[in-house]
Amino acid sequence: MKIHLRILFSTLLLFFLSTPIFSQDLPPRTDKFYSMSGFGFSFPIGGSTDFMRPKFSTTIGANIGLGPGNGNGGIFLYPKFSLHVFGYDNIETDQEFNYELEKGRSTTYLLTVGFGYRKILGNVAFYGYLNGGGGFILTPRLAVSQGTKIAVLNNKTNHMGIIEPGAGIEYNIGGANLFMETSYMHGLGDVGGRPFNAIPLTIGIKPNLSRLFNKKKP
Repeated sequence: MKIHLRILFSTLLLFFLSTPIFSQDLPPRTDKFYSMSGFGFSFPIGGSTDFMRPKFSTTIGANIGLGPGNGNGGIFLYPKFSLHVFGYDNIETDQEFNYELEKGRSTTYLLTVGFGYRKILGNVAFYGYLNGGGGFILTPRLAVSQGTKIAVLNNKTNHMGIIEPGAGIEYNIGGANLFMETSYMHGLGDVGGRPFNAIPLTIGIKPNLSRLFNKKKP
């Protein structure tokens, strides 16, 4: 855990030291505001692989440019909502939900926000970011009444804090960027008695809405 935190803080410090946000007389930045939507897969790692399997994921968010930039990128604010779906094997039982469940489904609802740094090189851009936030993870539970033989399927809500460093690449196609992004999602809590860690891989599109903020003065 200490090693992960050192890497995260070092990455964030590098973002701030490598951008000229205090420089003067810089041209207007070209990456002021992007909306973002993508889809892909989220791969559990570590102890999460004991009970989770990758299925699919969707993500929506925005990249909001901060400061004047330098015409070739700069720091941006990155709010993001992630919905990851995993195959789930319930390997725990309790008094109320007394049966194990195989081939179920677990869903995450996670909201994170943080800062990133983008470097634009022609039609291609590279970026990294460090986000934090949280939400909850739903995991299925199964109970069977011995008298009626009726099975009841319910969900357990696992509240979770999240730290998420990540990186991506973009390709400009005019009014939008195609992108591919990956991250390391570290949960500050347990699911099913085991730590939650995953690596999402996302592809999608970022429409450039910067012209809404760069209207010419009359």
